[in-house]
Amino acid sequence: MKKRIMVLEDDQDIREIIGLLLDEENYEVKLYPDIRSFRKDLLFAAPSLMILDVRLPDGNGHDLCREVKNDQRTLGIPVLMMSAHSSITEVNKKCIPDDFIAKPFNIDDFAARVNAVVN
Repeated sequence: MKKRIMVLEDDQDIREIIGLLLDEENYEVKLYPDIRSFRKDLLFAAPSLMILDVRLPDGNGHDLCREVKNDQRTLGIPVLMMSAHSSITEVNKKCIPDDFIAKPFNIDDFAARVNAVVN
């Protein structure tokens, strides 16, 4: 059975690229453009990893990361944060993700980091 990854990214082009990349890495991928749609599926999706953008149209990934890490139902699910506007230092002040990727990112590095966190 494929491992499932939930991706929360508001930029459609980046979301599609990540979806294609993770599909090639043999993951089941669920893509979301906003926090509302992501939350709707979260407890039912049983992901192996959550990839969260920081800046989103209906909130921010920091708050969502904190929620996930503090909820007994989801605290064991790894979180990878992404941002073009924040550094790992800034992200770590608000939430402690399992990894951080700065945008723009190298595709091979992205895949390696995802594989390291999931496996």
